[in-house]
Amino acid sequence: MKKASEYRQHAEECRVLARQVPEGAQRDQLLEMAKTWDALAEDRGKSVQERTETDALKDSG
Repeated sequence: MKKASEYRQHAEECRVLARQVPEGAQRDQLLEMAKTWDALAEDRGKSVQERTETDALKDSG
């Protein structure tokens, strides 16, 4: 599974590409893709944090 930082990098790449194309459907699609990558990064970050907290509880118990 990829790291959240990798997902954020994909999002940034989409935003860079979006700035290079004229306004319209292609730009909109790239920006939507960036939003999706950002959401995946956030979800991944939460999963890692939850797993870390769960592991910490197991170790202390």
